[in-house]
Amino acid sequence: MSSRSHVKMCLSRIFSTCWVLLLVQLLCSQAVPISIDKTKVKEPEAKAEEPPASVDTGLHYDRYLREVIDFLEKDQHFREKLHNTDMEDIKQGKLAKELDFVSHHVRTKLDELKRQEVNRLRTLIKAKQDLEGGNDIAVDHQALLKQFEYLNHMNPHTFEVDDLDRLIKSATKDLENYDKERHEEFKRYEMMKEHDRREHLKTLDDEQRKKEEEHYEEMRKKHADHPKVNHPGSQNQLKEVWEEADGLDPEDFDPKTFFNLHDTNGDGFFDEQELEALFTKELEKIYDPTNEEDDMVEMEEERLRMREHVMNEVDSNKDRLVSLDEFLIATKKKEFLEPDSWETLEQNQAYTDEEMREFEEHLAQQEQDLNLKSVDLQKQREELERQQEQLNAQKMELQQAVEHMEKLKSQKVEPPPEVHIQGNVVPDTHGGDNQLHFAQEGQQQQVPQAVPQNAEDTPQEHKEQNPDLAQHGAPQTHQDLPPGHQDAAQGQHNLP
Repeated sequence: MSSRSHVKMCLSRIFSTCWVLLLVQLLCSQAVPISIDKTKVKEPEAKAEEPPASVDTGLHYDRYLREVIDFLEKDQHFREKLHNTDMEDIKQGKLAKELDFVSHHVRTKLDELKRQEVNRLRTLIKAKQDLEGGNDIAVDHQALLKQFEYLNHMNPHTFEVDDLDRLIKSATKDLENYDKERHEEFKRYEMMKEHDRREHLKTLDDEQRKKEEEHYEEMRKKHADHPKVNHPGSQNQLKEVWEEADGLDPEDFDPKTFFNLHDTNGDGFFDEQELEALFTKELEKIYDPTNEEDDMVEMEEERLRMREHVMNEVDSNKDRLVSLDEFLIATKKKEFLEPDSWETLEQNQAYTDEEMREFEEHLAQQEQDLNLKSVDLQKQREELERQQEQLNAQKMELQQAVEHMEKLKSQKVEPPPEVHIQGNVVPDTHGGDNQLHFAQEGQQQQVPQAVPQNAEDTPQEHKEQNPDLAQHGAPQTHQDLPPGHQDAAQGQHNLP
């Protein structure tokens, strides 16, 4: 059995007269022996108190609950009130009012615990909002904290009487619903298992389906073929434990001795954990973890059914504990001596045909919703991919344009500097190509159309033949050209 059931039993003592036992068992969970060979009956010996063990109630505020109880238990005044308060006073909130009389140190620590818990809840609320995509929406923490009934959210700073009262009532209510929720969870498990089996059959051909159905029926029959299961809590069932687990003669069975042997923590009560340990021998008749046909999840459900049945029959004050007096009274009833047969799970299907039909319809609707969501997500993905392709194309075009501009910039030639000679603008030359270009331009602009063939032609004759050049003061001979242009002029004469 899980520790949460054990803690649930402990918290139920909030509504009983034994508060000290509540705190001891909440903080000191002990293992329960399943099979012990006890050849001699001995009174339980006092055991040294062990350090507190971590006990998980399964509640989302489990840590807060345990820390509050732990610090309250340290206050002497509150411990005394716990011991002397009856159930009706607890229900009316009188115990919570004793919080006003605990030490300042304890109250200060409780205030700190509450502030930490409120901050934890606010963090959870914010995280949930972020997951749901509401980052831009303002959070009304006060409104959302209303759903957490185990503390007074209107005062997030100090731990008051109302906080203790809320915590006690909420924990008790939530833990009392544990068995019901566990049954519902098991029902869903069984229906899902059947649903998966049916879906698997749909994938098979006729011959394979027939073989699978035959195997399924064979496993069911094999599982149902087990020794008789005794009625939980009956004389026959307890005598079997007495003989096989305790190693004692069934003829010497004594209810009081049996109770003391299996009250493993010696507190004078059978709690839920100690009760469930008594059913191990019966469960071993039905379930074997090495067998294909035996489901261990079903075994735990069977254990829960047995414990609930005994509690309903024996726990007269409904405090989820079986005292020695309650146990001895139950052993004198007819149901203990002559019980009815016990119907196991295979004789009591966990769900009805109508529930199975609704479950499958719900699954079909969920599958349809998921498919629609999947199609929508696929469309969104395709659209994002299309947009990404467009962005990549634009990026490529931009990159090519930049490269082209850089190429043009690297190939651009600066214009040559201008040179002024006797009032005329003469471009400077750089290299052979520029000199040739200059020479050609000079041939057209500065050199006369008819070049004198006779070297004896005088400059005067040249001026006469080219009066415009002389009039504008252009150079008449190579010597009249500036340095660097004479070669260009010479090259002009050498042209064919």
